[in-house]
Amino acid sequence: MLLEEMQQAISEIADQVGPSVVGIGRRGPRGSGIVIEPGIVLTNAHNVRREGVGVSFGDGRRAEGTVVAADYESDLAIIEADTGEMVPISREAGETPDIGLPVLGLSNPGGEGLRVTIGYISGTQREFRGPRGRKIRGSLEHTAPLLPGSSGGPVVDRNGRLLGINTNRLGEGFYLAIPAGPTLDQTISRLRTGQAASRVRLGVGVAPNEVARKMRRAVGLEEADGLLVRVVEDDSPAGQVGIREGDLLVSVAGAELSTADDLYAVLETIEEGARVPAVILRANEMIELTVEF
Repeated sequence: MLLEEMQQAISEIADQVGPSVVGIGRRGPRGSGIVIEPGIVLTNAHNVRREGVGVSFGDGRRAEGTVVAADYESDLAIIEADTGEMVPISREAGETPDIGLPVLGLSNPGGEGLRVTIGYISGTQREFRGPRGRKIRGSLEHTAPLLPGSSGGPVVDRNGRLLGINTNRLGEGFYLAIPAGPTLDQTISRLRTGQAASRVRLGVGVAPNEVARKMRRAVGLEEADGLLVRVVEDDSPAGQVGIREGDLLVSVAGAELSTADDLYAVLETIEEGARVPAVILRANEMIELTVEF
C-alpha cells in the first residue's frame, strides 16, 4: 500500500511539475532549471558560463537562451528563453520545511530527460560555500537522491509547491537547496532587471589567523590575531586607504577578524558609500583607518 501511494505521488508530481523543469547546457557545464514565468528560467549561476546557453524542454524542444544576470555569490541566475506553452512552477507558499517533511526532487540534467525522486527534509539552516567562496546560509538539506547535473532543479512538497532550488551535493545521498521565500523572490526580482547583488568589497586577499601567526613568528614579530593581507587590489577601498600586503587586518567596523568568513560576514552589513573604522597591525604598529566603500 505504501509503495502504491509513493508511486502515485511521484507520478502526480511528474505530471504537475515536470513540464516546468528544463535542462541547462549539454557539453561542458550542464544542469537543470525551472520555468518560473513565461519566457523566464531560473537556475544556478554555476550552470552558466557564457551569455548564451542551451535550454532543453521536456517535450524534446530545445531553445537558445540568454543569461539576463548571474549572481555567483548567491549562486542563482536568470535566463530568457522561448518557453512556449510550458506552465511555470507554483511559487505560492508550500508547507513549512521542517525536518521529516516528505519532499520530491526533480531534474533534467543537461536535457537528458526528467528525473523525479522522493525523500525527506533532513536538516534546515545549513550552509555551504558558493562558487566564489562566500557562505550561502539558511539552506535546506534533503535526502531525495539526484544525479550530477540536477543543480538548479526544484525540490517541492507533496502538493508540487516550490520549497527550494537544488544547488549543492553533500557526498552520497544528501542535497542542499536554496530555500524558497521572500529572500529568493527578492533575488529573482533583482536578477530579472539584469542586476546581480550589490555587495561591498574591501579588495584584499587574506590568509587566516593561524597562517598570520606563523608568518609573524617566522620573521620575529609578536604573534597577534587577525587576517594576513596577501594581495591588495588597485583602486579598491583597501588600496585607497593605504592597506598593504603583509599588514595584519585586525578588525573592520568593530568586528574582530580570524577567518575570511568573519570578513565576509561584516561586509554583508555594510552599505555602499559607508565609512567604517578598520584596524591593521603593520609590523608592531597598530594603525586605525577609516575605509570608504
